[in-house]
Amino acid sequence: MLRTSFQDERGELFEACAPYQAEDDGELDLAHCPTLPGGSFSGLEPMGLLWALQPQKPFKRLVKRDMRTPLHLLLEVFEGHGPLPGQLLAQAQHERVFLWDGVQRVPVREGKIRATLFLPPREAPFPGITDIHGLERGLFEHRASLLANHGFATLALAYYQYEDLPQDPTKFHLEYFEEAVNYMLWHSQVKGPRLGLLGYSKGGELSLAMAAFLKNITAVASINGPVATTFIPLCYKDKIIPTLPVDEKRVQVNQSNILDCSNIVTDPFQAPGQQSLIPLEKAEANILFITREDDHFVKSEYSIETCKRLKAQGKENFHILSYSGTGHCFYPPFFSLYLIGKHPIFHKWAVLGGELKANSKA
Repeated sequence: MLRTSFQDERGELFEACAPYQAEDDGELDLAHCPTLPGGSFSGLEPMGLLWALQPQKPFKRLVKRDMRTPLHLLLEVFEGHGPLPGQLLAQAQHERVFLWDGVQRVPVREGKIRATLFLPPREAPFPGITDIHGLERGLFEHRASLLANHGFATLALAYYQYEDLPQDPTKFHLEYFEEAVNYMLWHSQVKGPRLGLLGYSKGGELSLAMAAFLKNITAVASINGPVATTFIPLCYKDKIIPTLPVDEKRVQVNQSNILDCSNIVTDPFQAPGQQSLIPLEKAEANILFITREDDHFVKSEYSIETCKRLKAQGKENFHILSYSGTGHCFYPPFFSLYLIGKHPIFHKWAVLGGELKANSKA
């Protein structure tokens, strides 16, 4: 039996295990040896002991805030294949590093901007990306740090519930995100005159709006992001994009008192006047929609309909990648899948969906 485990920065324990049969000489190569039945995953999965990690306590989420330190995983080999570990035969520590040597981590407190800039170790200037997370409090740096390892100057941008940013906003102002774009374009180590955007969930929605209203955006990757304004209105200059209507009566509650919010938001293409739709026909950027087919928060069919409208406007600079079974949370490779989380509006546990193996493959 092989087992991996680690504690995150809050002390929460995550574990995964799988039984294997070693060769006669005692060697075990996970790239060529499938699991035996009875573990956290099955089949030929060399990285399964990472992507199958799940919290010991229900509903806990892997949190990594400090990119300057690695994740320390404990790898253990036990005798036998039973449900209870046998004798410990061997163990080792494994580090997962977020910052390669030479990558600079620069806290940014310019004007209203609250962010962290990651700069690659190579010769500047670098292509620039602004990374915007979902409707979650704080500043998330893991994607930005990993992108910097691969040659991108990446700004991890906070936009609410962080330091002196709004704690309970009634609307978001696109001027704040425009200030972040300008900061990157004016930076001496960022290659202009255009910038890429990477957004997840609400961050994907905001990134699409930035492409529609702001200049100098060359590309957007929207990960499970709505194509219309949701929950919190968006303002830019004299324009206000209202939110899609929400029908709380459609919320379903299962036996474990977990919410299913998959049908609470009105179809953006059936909403009165369609005022909540982001006017993507104005965007000149290349747009990549990364969606799941059965998202509990964002339906991929809306991205498909958006692309039909873009095509009708004579645009061809868009693409959809749709993955079944990935869930709403879409992290970098080999992160722990977050199946059930706090809904950002209702503040109760809600189904985020997904399957471990399908999420990892995507």
